[in-house]
Amino acid sequence: MSEFLSPWILPGLCALAVLAAALSVALRRSELRRSAEGLAERADARARGSDRARLQHPVIDLDQCIGCGTCVAACPEEGVLAMIHGQAAVVHGARCVGHGRCADACPVGAIALTLGDLSERDDLPALTEDLEAVGIPGLFIAGELGGYALVRTAISQGTVVAEAAARRTPAHRAPGARGRQGGVAVASGDDIPDLLIVGAGPAGIACALRATELGLRCTVIEREPQIGGAVAQYPRGKMVMTQPVRLPLHGTLPRLEYQKEELVDLWGDVVRGHDLDIRTGTLFERVTTLEEGGLAVETSRGTFRARQVCLALGRRGTPRRLGVPGEDHPKVHYSLLDAQSYRDSHLLVVGGGDSAIEAAVGLAAQPGNRVTLSYRKADFFRLKARNEASIRAAEAEGRVRIAFETTVRSIEGDRVELESARHPGQVETLPNDAVFVFAGGVPPFGPLREVGVSFDPSDRPPEQTPEVDRGTGLLLALCFAAALALGVLGFTVSHADYYGLPAAERAASPLHDTLQAKGRIGLTFGVLGVALFLFNLAYLVRRSAALGKWLPGNLRAWMSTHVFTGLAAFFCVLLHAGLAPRDTVGGHAFWALAVVVVTGTIGRYLYAFVPRATNGKELEIDQLRSRIAALSGEWDRDGRGFGGEVRRVVEQLVEEDRATWGRGFVRRIFGILGSKRRLEAAFAVLRDRGRTEGVPADEIRSLLALARRAHRLMLAAAHFAEVRAVLGSWRYLHRWLALLMVLLTGVHVYTAVRFADIDWSVLLGWPGGPQ
Repeated sequence: MSEFLSPWILPGLCALAVLAAALSVALRRSELRRSAEGLAERADARARGSDRARLQHPVIDLDQCIGCGTCVAACPEEGVLAMIHGQAAVVHGARCVGHGRCADACPVGAIALTLGDLSERDDLPALTEDLEAVGIPGLFIAGELGGYALVRTAISQGTVVAEAAARRTPAHRAPGARGRQGGVAVASGDDIPDLLIVGAGPAGIACALRATELGLRCTVIEREPQIGGAVAQYPRGKMVMTQPVRLPLHGTLPRLEYQKEELVDLWGDVVRGHDLDIRTGTLFERVTTLEEGGLAVETSRGTFRARQVCLALGRRGTPRRLGVPGEDHPKVHYSLLDAQSYRDSHLLVVGGGDSAIEAAVGLAAQPGNRVTLSYRKADFFRLKARNEASIRAAEAEGRVRIAFETTVRSIEGDRVELESARHPGQVETLPNDAVFVFAGGVPPFGPLREVGVSFDPSDRPPEQTPEVDRGTGLLLALCFAAALALGVLGFTVSHADYYGLPAAERAASPLHDTLQAKGRIGLTFGVLGVALFLFNLAYLVRRSAALGKWLPGNLRAWMSTHVFTGLAAFFCVLLHAGLAPRDTVGGHAFWALAVVVVTGTIGRYLYAFVPRATNGKELEIDQLRSRIAALSGEWDRDGRGFGGEVRRVVEQLVEEDRATWGRGFVRRIFGILGSKRRLEAAFAVLRDRGRTEGVPADEIRSLLALARRAHRLMLAAAHFAEVRAVLGSWRYLHRWLALLMVLLTGVHVYTAVRFADIDWSVLLGWPGGPQ
C-alpha cells in the first residue's frame, strides 16, 4: 500500500490544502462583503424608518445564533433578515408579515416571532389568551383587527375563538332552529345563535367552520357581496402567501402560495359544502351588551343578537378619504380588482404602500396607460423589496411617473390637480380618466371603544419575551452521547485484557482477530463510524434552502442529531482503531475528527457565552455602556448594600480581564474561559456572604443573575473586537478541519477496500463471500 500512496498522496494533499486555503480566503472575503452590504442596508432602513415593524417581527437571540443563514434563505420577504458579521440580523423589520418560516428553519431555536413594542400602541385592543376583549365577556376579536395580518394566523385565531366559545356554551341547550323575522334575528330563549361572526375573511370563515364542527349554532355577516374579506379585494392574480395550514372541516392547505381567486373559490366551496349561514351585504355598525346577557350587533340589515360575538373585521374598515373636491366622482376608486380593464388611459394612483405600488405597476403594464403615482412623502419606506424594485424599474422605463411630496388638491371630470407638499400653492394639472386611492382605512375602533373595549396598553397581558440564558438547546443530544460514551467505556473495560496490551503484543491475543481494525467487531465499528458521519453531513443538506425540503423534520432536531452523530462517530472510530490510532492516513483522519468534535464543542460554548451585543461593530460601544447604565438602576432597590458589593466584584473582574486578555486566538479562548471561571468562583463567595448577612435566597439569585448580564456586557465592551475575532476564527477552523477529515477518511476507506486484506464475508455474514 505504501507504493500506492507514495507517488501521489503527499502532492495531492498539498494541492488540496492550497485549494482549501484559497477557498477559505474567498469565502471570508465574500462574508465580509455581505456584512458590509447588510450594514449599509440596515443604515438605509433606519434612515427610512423601515427597520422596526409595527406588528409581527422576528426577534433573534444572538446568544444562540450559530450563523448558519437558514433563516435568511427561508424568509420569503426579501430584505427582512441579513447576515451581518456572521450572524443573522433584522434589517427591514417593517417588511415582515409574520410568516414565521425563519423561526421554523432555525436549527437552534434562536428566533421567535413576536409583536413589536406595544407599550405605547393605542391602536390594538387588549385581549386575553382566548382573544376575548378585556372586560367584555363573550366579545372576541380575531385576525388583523387584533394586530395579525397573516392568513395563516387569522385561520388559527378564528379556530381558537370557536373553541373558546364552545367551552362557554351550555351542552344541554335546546336544539331550536335558526329564525329570522324581517331580516332581524329572532332573539328569544335558546333560539339565538351561540356565536355571531362579523366578517367572512379567513378568520371569520375558519371560526364558522370550527364552530360548526363543534356543534355550535353560528351566523356570519359580511359587508361585501362576496366572502373572502381583504383577500377578495386583492388585484386579480395576486399571490397570497399562506404556509401549510389546516382549515377546519376541510383539512390541510398544503401549498405555500395561492392566487387570490384560487383561495376565495376554495373558501366558497367549503362554505357551500357545509351550508354555513352567511349573510353578505350586511354592514356592521356597532355592538352592545344586553342586560339579560349576550350581545347585540347593529347592522345595516337590522339587529342580530347572540350569546357570543367574534369580530373578524380586519383593520382597513372604511377606506380613508382624501377630503378634496370631486372625490365623490364615479371615477374615484379605493381598490383595484382588475388592472386589465384599464387601457389607453391617464391614471392617478395615490399612496406609497405596497397596495398602491402593486396597483401602479399593474396598471402601467397595460397597453397605452400613462400612470402617475402621487405620494406625500419624500421617498418610500416599509415597502416589500420586490415591490420597490418593480416600481423603480417601471419609473426607469418611463411606464410610471412618481410624484413625491405631492397631495391631491382637486378631482374633476377629465383632470386632477396635484399640489406640492414642499411648496404649498404650487399646483400641477394632469389629464385623468381614473383615480385610485390607497390611503389606508379608518379602523372600526370607535364602535369598539363605545362598548368598552380597552385599547390601553396597560390592560394587555405582558409579552413573553424574557431575556434569559436558555442554554444551547442540545441537552438531549449530549445526554445520548454521554450514554453512548458510558457504553463504550463498559465495552473497553469488559475487554481490558485486549485493549490493555501494548499494540505490539495484541496479535497474540485470542481476541485480536475479532477486535483488530479489520476484524469483525473492529471493522463493524469502522463502517458504523463512517455511516454515522455520512448521516452527520446530511445536516448540511437539510440546511440547504434548495435541497432541505427533501428531508423531513425541523432543523432544530437535525442540529441535535448532527451533534450526536458526530460524537457517536468519534467513539466508533476510536474502537475501530483499538483505542490506539496509528501514524497512518486512517490515524490522521481520526485525529482530524477529534479536533472537529472539540472545535464544534468549543464553538457552541462560545456562541452560548458571547452576548448578543457583540454582533457587529455597528452597535457601537456606547450602546453597550448605556445598557450597563440601565442595569445599574436595578441594584440595591431595598438598600441592603449587598447589591453594591456584587457590582464592585463584577467591575473588578472586568478590570482584571482587561489586563490579562491577549490578542492571539488561543489567548482569547483562554481569556474567555478564565473569565467565566473567575466569575463563578466569585459568585460562590458572594452567595456565602449573602447568606451570612441574611439576604433572602431569591434576592441573591436575582442579583447574581443581574451581575451575570452586567459582566457579559462589560466584557463585550472591553473586548469587542477580540470576541468577534474568536467567533469568526472558530467557525473556519471547524469547517476546514472537517473538510480535511472527510478527505482523509475517503483516502483511508479507498485504500482499505482496495488493498487491505479484509474478509468481507466474515463481516457481512455471507456464506461464500464476494470473490
